[in-house]
Amino acid sequence: MRQTAERTGEGFKGKRPLFSLGHLAATTGALELLQKDADLAALLIKRHELGDWGDVDSEDWATNNRSLKLGGRIVSSYKLLGAGTLWIITEADRSCTTLLLPSEY
Repeated sequence: MRQTAERTGEGFKGKRPLFSLGHLAATTGALELLQKDADLAALLIKRHELGDWGDVDSEDWATNNRSLKLGGRIVSSYKLLGAGTLWIITEADRSCTTLLLPSEY
């Protein structure tokens, strides 16, 4: 399988996180979804902390950007081919970031 820069995270070199993730947590469903691909989990977390909110709508994208400046919860959503959707949510106080399935919210 050919690796792309997006898949390997090469496009992220030298970029700094926009916020602290705090403690990382994952629900049972998220762990089951990602158990076969730890690299994917790391890539999605990196995208989240660099401000790539994934598949959220424009209103949620703008809310996340405001939350960076004013404080507030940050929510990313990533559609995974053939595997469903994964949400990553960082709490407003940046104490915790959770990986979860939408059905587990």
